[in-house]
Amino acid sequence: MSIDFSEVYRCNGVTPQYSPSGKYLATAVDFRLVVRDVETLNVVQLFSCLDKIQHVEWSNDSTFILCGMYKRAMVQAWCIEQPDWTCKIDEGPAGIASARWSPEGREILTVADFNIRMTVWSLANKSCTYIKAPKFPNKGCTFSPDGNFMALLERRDCKDFISIFGTQQWSVAAHFAIETSDAADISWSPDGGNICVWDTVLAYKMLVYAPDGRCLTKHEAYENALGIKSLNWCPSGQLLAVGSFDQVVRVFNHLTWKVTVEFSHRSNLKGPDKLVVYREVEEKTEGEGTHARYTVCALPQAVPNQKPPCDKPNPKLGVGFAAWSVDSRYLVTRNDNMPTAVWIWDMDSLELATVLLQQDPVKATVWDPVHLRLAISTGGSRVYVWTPDGASCVHVPLPGFHAHNIAWNPAGTVFVLADKDTFCCSYLGDP
Repeated sequence: MSIDFSEVYRCNGVTPQYSPSGKYLATAVDFRLVVRDVETLNVVQLFSCLDKIQHVEWSNDSTFILCGMYKRAMVQAWCIEQPDWTCKIDEGPAGIASARWSPEGREILTVADFNIRMTVWSLANKSCTYIKAPKFPNKGCTFSPDGNFMALLERRDCKDFISIFGTQQWSVAAHFAIETSDAADISWSPDGGNICVWDTVLAYKMLVYAPDGRCLTKHEAYENALGIKSLNWCPSGQLLAVGSFDQVVRVFNHLTWKVTVEFSHRSNLKGPDKLVVYREVEEKTEGEGTHARYTVCALPQAVPNQKPPCDKPNPKLGVGFAAWSVDSRYLVTRNDNMPTAVWIWDMDSLELATVLLQQDPVKATVWDPVHLRLAISTGGSRVYVWTPDGASCVHVPLPGFHAHNIAWNPAGTVFVLADKDTFCCSYLGDP
């Protein structure tokens, strides 16, 4: 596969963000917000902030962009179409732990330090709405697909609750207790009909509620062991993938809430017959360089497995990542105690389709938002692309560049590769 790369540009550790329209690319460079044209990478806007930028986020209509400067308890917002317009939010002693846009893109939601409150700041009329007791600063908040409602996970009197707010007036539409001991997060389904909540990692418990508070299902796969580690809805909302510490991802269907299939991550690959295992191999080239390529392995094939220490918290064990392809045909997973392996499961055959065995631990695995292909990085000087037709290792021809994070543009023709303080753009075109 041929990929063209841009030159290297500076950034300060915040992964560059494409606008939802796909027209702009925003990067943070210390105190400056740099907005570039996606096609030419020319700077179209340059905004100066009051402190080092820690978070960048576009509004859904690509009109506004916010910069979070949490160390200074401040958020600044800018308008791309009106460069002279600006907004500054300063929480003072309350601090700011996180900031995000509302679905409409005309309110900014901030959570104060220690989760004291959530504040909804209106850009239209400069009003403030306070919401008490959000459980988390960066999670536990999810919006309905149409953006009309927000579900917020709350913790009061040592019990978990979900509150549903209408996003027009930010009034409470529903409020109900949930059957968890210490809920970890919630997620609204893409079809809008269900809200999934899962409990602390100390126990496997997954519950699905209707937005009016009715409990539709409760699932406990096993007892007396570490539980759920990752969860992701497929784009249609018909399937729900739940990864856990037992190295299994369970796929539920939204009609019966029964397990459709269980995918186990085994250290010895023996099948199925159509399974393709790619192994990255390095070959020395003329001079002192090396060239990498994939070789197809015969079965059975061993997957490198690391045993995590038993005396440390948050063990690197189990399915810590699961993501669906744009058409819901494939599910990609990473089993944390097998950090160099990428697992791709075929939902048509309900079988393992491909395993990619990398030289180094996988850092990022991101689906193309339009086409059926997957980009992978391992923190080195290469990027990897998988499609159902095959897999490719591509060298990044930029001295000293190490690809850690990946971000696709909405059209699926370009992705950003981000190093710790630099980035470049990778151009693929349509497959």
